[in-house]
This record gives sequence, C-alpha cells and structure tokens, in this order.
Amino acid sequence: QVQLVESGGDFVQTGGSLRLSCAASGVDFSKYDMGWYRQAPGKERDLVAVITNYGTTVYKPFSKGRFTISRDTEKSTVDLQMNSLKPEDTGVYYCAAGTGGTMDFWGQGTQVTVSS
Repeated sequence: QVQLVESGGDFVQTGGSLRLSCAASGVDFSKYDMGWYRQAPGKERDLVAVITNYGTTVYKPFSKGRFTISRDTEKSTVDLQMNSLKPEDTGVYYCAAGTGGTMDFWGQGTQVTVSS
C-alpha cells in the first residue's frame, strides 16, 4: 500500500522559512516523479514544484527563487524548503507521486499558515 506522509507545516510570520518533508512507502521511489502542490482556502489545488526521478526540477513562477525541492532516494523522502514566505503562501501543502506526467498518489496534506 502506497503511503505519502507530509510533515513540517506550521504557523510562521511573513519572511520566515519552513521545510516540508514527505516520506514515501510502498512504492519504488526511484521510479517516481515527486511533487508538492498546495491548496489555498477557496481555491483549486496548484502545483508548487516537481522533481523527476532523474532529479530535474520544475517550479511555478511564484515558487521559483524562494522554494527548493529536493529528494533523497535512499530515504524515500522529498523535501520542500520554503524561504521568504508570504501570506499568499498560506494553504494545505500536498505531496504527490506519479509517472508519465500524472500524479497517481497523494498525501493527506500539511497546513502552512503565514501571518502578515
């Protein structure tokens, strides 16, 4: 059974930093692309960053330069380092795993709240 478990969400002030982590189990981690998505209140879930199984990274404009996605294949984890946080970064952050451009598995999410 595939499980993705996120951690690291918290309440921070504007300009602060957080590091989210996602631990994967029940999946051949080395073969999967891993992504972080977020859903702000009243909005649809949106891509934050993706790291392919080869290590190629893709960011959205709002995350590029402030966020860094990384993976540790030995530990089957994917992290999202978030710096210079803004109130509009508030939301539930989800970890996802997939192949061929589609995310097949999702975690339960971790809440990030950035106060102004």
